[in-house]
Amino acid sequence: MSKTLTEIAQQLRGANKRVQLIYAFNGSGKTRLSREFKQLIAPKNDDEEEEDVTNSEGEVAFSRNKILYYNAFTEDLFYWDNDLDSDAEPKLKIQPNSFTDWVLKDQGQDLNIVTNFQRYANQKLTPHFSADFTEVTFSLERGDDEHSGNLKISKGEESNFIWSIFYTLLDQVITILNVAEPTERETNQFDQLEYVFIDDPVSSLDENHLIELAVNLAGLIKSSQSELRFIITTHSPLFYNVLHNELGLNKNGKKEGCYLLERFENGSYLLNTKYGDSNKSFSYHLYLKQVLEQAVAENQVQRYHFTLLRNLYEKTASFLGYPRWSELLPGDQQAYLNRIIQFSSHSTLSNDTVTEPTEPEKQTVKLLLNHLKNEYGFWKQVEAND
Repeated sequence: MSKTLTEIAQQLRGANKRVQLIYAFNGSGKTRLSREFKQLIAPKNDDEEEEDVTNSEGEVAFSRNKILYYNAFTEDLFYWDNDLDSDAEPKLKIQPNSFTDWVLKDQGQDLNIVTNFQRYANQKLTPHFSADFTEVTFSLERGDDEHSGNLKISKGEESNFIWSIFYTLLDQVITILNVAEPTERETNQFDQLEYVFIDDPVSSLDENHLIELAVNLAGLIKSSQSELRFIITTHSPLFYNVLHNELGLNKNGKKEGCYLLERFENGSYLLNTKYGDSNKSFSYHLYLKQVLEQAVAENQVQRYHFTLLRNLYEKTASFLGYPRWSELLPGDQQAYLNRIIQFSSHSTLSNDTVTEPTEPEKQTVKLLLNHLKNEYGFWKQVEAND
């Protein structure tokens, strides 16, 4: 039975489980669910002064009383001063907020943030915080007391940097709450904290760093000895699988749960309980195929379906032992079709933001899906066993 996102949020709270792991495709409502859950756990009271900064979307990035969360809106606390006049001193500015003030000013965790960031980025790419922690510059250190000068890092590196701040904050919070006696904790401002909601912290990471991030996050969660509860959403089946295995989220007597979040055309949602990793519990590759088939049949192909199609080709190539997924494309048009999929599945140009693809692009999705189904016996064998 389908539900609203508010009802899904209530379902998650009602489950009262220590860890809940949710898989959903991009565009299925993961970030909106994090906002609904925050509103459910710590609703804003217009009669009370808001403790934390409110961003352009009306979202509070750090609600200390009951919930700490990371999602796409957390990044709104950071913005670039690009020094357009001389193009020499790009700075990442930090809006005043208790999210960064506590971890940077009160806890002095800037060096740990740098270490965590370099773990997922480049060991020589170094953040430099200003004395008042209101801005950050980045440079490439050359190892000879010289550096490149200030650089504007990529969007993926920026996301990793912001995640590194959150991860360092979470590490500190868990350490504080692990002190059983509240009177012995260095601060009591987290005593009422109930939930940590983490929405998709895996942007722009290669597989090795993605696995490392998942293992580190799982280790942090396992180190928590308090009553803190964790909800994690992701669109990455690899990230899902690593967390599933590292956290031991299986059916055998565990209180934890795993879910698949689905969004229907009418705007309603379904949160299905699943056990096992992504391939065992919801047959990720077959689910991709089903989503694409439905979009083609209903003439509802959107631009994000190219990303799903590429993912399906990648998984099939891996299963069949091909070194490159593009080798599965029709031979006479391989280079052209590879370029179409690459272009359509990466939003690097402004016109990529248009959701509705052209009719020829829709036909390309249909052509390549049928090619994969008809030319490779793996699909025929699976369908015969359904």
